[in-house]
Amino acid sequence: MTSNEANGSSKRVAVYGAGGHTGRFVVAELLRRGLDVVAVARDAAKLDPLLQSSDRVAVRAATVDDGGSLDRAFDGVTVVINCAGPFLDTAGPVASAALRVGAHYLDVTAEQPSARATIDTFGAIAGEAGLVVMPAMGFYGGLGDLLATAAMGDWDAADEIRIGIALDSWHPTAGTRITGERNQARRQVVSQGSLVPVTLPPREMDWEFPAPVLVRPVVEVPFSEIVTISSHLRAAELHNYLSRNALEDVRSDATPAPKPTDETGRSAQRFLVEAVASKGGIVRRVAVRGRDIYAFSAPLVCEAAARLLDHRAETGGAMAPGAMFEPIEFLAALESADSDFRIIQR
Repeated sequence: MTSNEANGSSKRVAVYGAGGHTGRFVVAELLRRGLDVVAVARDAAKLDPLLQSSDRVAVRAATVDDGGSLDRAFDGVTVVINCAGPFLDTAGPVASAALRVGAHYLDVTAEQPSARATIDTFGAIAGEAGLVVMPAMGFYGGLGDLLATAAMGDWDAADEIRIGIALDSWHPTAGTRITGERNQARRQVVSQGSLVPVTLPPREMDWEFPAPVLVRPVVEVPFSEIVTISSHLRAAELHNYLSRNALEDVRSDATPAPKPTDETGRSAQRFLVEAVASKGGIVRRVAVRGRDIYAFSAPLVCEAAARLLDHRAETGGAMAPGAMFEPIEFLAALESADSDFRIIQR
């Protein structure tokens, strides 16, 4: 036990991968919310020295190939947030350890196979324990799921749900590049009511986004929101599109990593995400805009974690964000947590 753990709380949040790019944003956001944090890394000595000295942070070391180290790291926490990719390698061990110690599990994966495996493997176990397992609670995954649920409103089914993601640039982290190399599975979409492999070559179209983005060429690139949305919303067609310029950025070896532009470490990157639901000729749209896709995952997943600290056991299991939280109210809470984030309803 470190000296920081002497002031332990009964409601602490563990962050696995606390030393990574997204993990650092998540730890900072939890502390901003006044929550006690257990910062977990493979090598705790490499964590920010400020964490080592904070009386709100306990620092612990653990690796995914040592289940005992994970159990010890998560002992006494209420929620575990996994920020360490590739999630195909980390989600299983980290989620398993979280459930063993009686903690809820969240991650920020964009990987469809990882999100699906987490739901299939741990949903029933979590439900029996009154715990929540929620993969893909990040920019890719959770945000699109909340927007799609908001666009659906009171509909019990839709003819089509489309998610459009416009980025002014995508400077990938080293972790994003490693994850892309690790995840070679064929991506899936919903067509004619069933999950099927995405069409190759992928569909392209011009998407008319709200101002200030307006018309942008997009390419079909399904992320983990396809898995989460299809787990609780019914649509004959479900597709996800990414602006072509962002896809070209992330595919280029010459694109540099994100560059911090302020004291928080955020980059200047801007995003706009829109969900469009259609049924019988009626179209509903909900969109949001914000800054830095990696940094934004922090208020998103931390808002979910904060709500799970007071979660009641009757609604355990594998949960999609839109199935568990009222989406517009949740998104409105993010506006309060992130000054760059805004809801745009059309």
